[in-house]
Amino acid sequence: MADKQSVCIIGSGNWGSAIAKIVGKNAAADDKFEDRVTMYVYEEMIDGKKLTEIINETHENVKYLPGHALPENVVAVPDVVEAAKDADILIFVVPHQFIRRICSTLLGKLKPNVIGISLIKGFDKKEGGGIELISHIISRELQIPMAVLMGANLASEVADEMFCETTIGCTDEVQGPILRDLLQTRDFRVVVVKDVNSVECCGALKNIVACGAGFVDGLGLGDNTKAAVIRLGLMEMIKFVDVFFPGGKINTFFESCGVADLITTCYGGRNRKVSEAFVKTGKTIEELEKEMLNGQKLQGPITAEEVNYMLRAKSMEARFPLFTAIHRICVGELKPADLIDCIRNHPEHIYNL
Repeated sequence: MADKQSVCIIGSGNWGSAIAKIVGKNAAADDKFEDRVTMYVYEEMIDGKKLTEIINETHENVKYLPGHALPENVVAVPDVVEAAKDADILIFVVPHQFIRRICSTLLGKLKPNVIGISLIKGFDKKEGGGIELISHIISRELQIPMAVLMGANLASEVADEMFCETTIGCTDEVQGPILRDLLQTRDFRVVVVKDVNSVECCGALKNIVACGAGFVDGLGLGDNTKAAVIRLGLMEMIKFVDVFFPGGKINTFFESCGVADLITTCYGGRNRKVSEAFVKTGKTIEELEKEMLNGQKLQGPITAEEVNYMLRAKSMEARFPLFTAIHRICVGELKPADLIDCIRNHPEHIYNL
């Protein structure tokens, strides 16, 4: 029998902790995997005690996923190299702005033949006006093959074991089923597709559209207006992938990572919620992050800025008017109400889908 595969989760926010519930249970129940799952936890002090100690003693991430028991075989480790050194499978689920630093720390300290899967929704800037997919950065920096997981997966609902679907993008026909077995449960249904770039782009871009949906909610403009934002946002998502990461399949946008995640995020997630408060309170995104997100960063405005960085450098802002307007509202260059003029005048003929 082949050696059991050891798993490390790099990240322990609300999404990382929700995934740890699934991975811990599946690893303990499946002979393909080592029972012990390590979870890299950025060390913080909570009421005078280390967060890793609290997690390992109480089996609860009291800061980022309170009220949920983590499996006892999930072990919190404050050193990322120590957590990852024996892993055959690395699950990356940290805010994307930290990924380069983590990769530089791990370089040369991993087992041979390790594979990775990214659950990170976002892009990263490249010098000269481009953007790069997070899985591409990890693969290049660590010289490991990468898959991605994206879907309509609000962390709180996954942790509560409400039924949902997700999409794994993986080109390796051997590793895809292994990753599915590690992550799938009766209430967390996994579909594996080979269109990795499209899957990952959907996970990032839908957060921009969700900010637009939140602005609509803050303005009190109703579900019809929000439906227009979602529809036009989906069109811009499809066009963006077609222009910048060609070769994908339109069917991918009808998987959980696409239209399902877009709808869920525009009606539920934190990007919508904070963007609604942005309109109603007049506070900045930074102020609202501190008040509403327990110090965590909102991904929509960051991703909108990264996308705009590339569009501006390539003189393509006019081809993606919704993405552009949402970015300009986030940074204060436009008023939230200006989004409606963008929708009203949206030139659909530019898409030629």
